[in-house]
Amino acid sequence: QVQLVESGGGLVQPGGSLRLSCAASESIFNSYTVGWYRQAPGKQREFVARINNGRIPNYADSVKGRFTISRDNAKNTVYLHMNDLKPEDTAVYYCGTDRGSGRYDNWGQGTQVTVSS
Repeated sequence: QVQLVESGGGLVQPGGSLRLSCAASESIFNSYTVGWYRQAPGKQREFVARINNGRIPNYADSVKGRFTISRDNAKNTVYLHMNDLKPEDTAVYYCGTDRGSGRYDNWGQGTQVTVSS
């Protein structure tokens, strides 16, 4: 199974920016749809953004215009660029892969994002 490693989380003030990375162990990752999801304490995991193998993105309404998802196939990596961060963006962010079934069946360990002054 492809190993996924998220990184780039941290503590940032409201209005700040972060770039999350989802690095994969194998290049077959580049043929998958990759999604970012997040889970805040006491809440269910929710969709943030996804990108397919044609680099077509899709975003949750709550992050449209602030977050950008991209992928670098040479590095087997998908990025989530997050701008104008808000306290409600605080969560553990996970990347996952959909191999074509429409279901995410492989996840990384997550990276914590905390937005606070």
